[in-house]
Amino acid sequence: MIELSQEAGVWTITLNRPDKANALTEDMLRELCEIMERAGEARAVILTGRGKIFSAGADLDAARAGLAVSDLWERLSGAIARLPGLTIAALNGTLAGGAMGMALACDIRIAVPGAKFFYPVMKLGFLPQPSDPARMAALIGPARTKMILMGGQKVLTDEALAFGLIDRIVEPDDLAATARLLCVDTLAAPEHIAHGIKAMCH
Repeated sequence: MIELSQEAGVWTITLNRPDKANALTEDMLRELCEIMERAGEARAVILTGRGKIFSAGADLDAARAGLAVSDLWERLSGAIARLPGLTIAALNGTLAGGAMGMALACDIRIAVPGAKFFYPVMKLGFLPQPSDPARMAALIGPARTKMILMGGQKVLTDEALAFGLIDRIVEPDDLAATARLLCVDTLAAPEHIAHGIKAMCH
């Protein structure tokens, strides 16, 4: 349910459970962690999904069994944030719940028209993962972060772009090609220069 392809320095990781809205089980989440922890050798990493939803977050049965508060979410977003190469979330559709952390930890987020963004942890009785609010606030500001996390608001694609939650809106047929195009200059540059520029941006 997690696909990995490696080509010319680019690792593409694809959530492939479209019949369940790419909801993440514990096994899927653990596999994502392990892949991202090995991805330091990649020059660029693209994270995307199959179907029309990027991810609905935790699988409901798994969430009830404790996955909603698992430290695997934080392990995953931390592993993504630590990668020295360029990381791109190519969001093929709606992004919800704990899966938000994966995208927030990436360097760049692109999304298809019609995608929605929401993180309804408060009404479900959980805190968000520890690093997610700070990463979100760094992108869109504290008030808008509270609007999503405390106000329970769903943000549509155009508003997400205006906020800075995503960086570009891309038609579905162009999503994969656009993500690859964003990697071209990084792949062509000396590795230490690309890594150095990313470090300087933080």
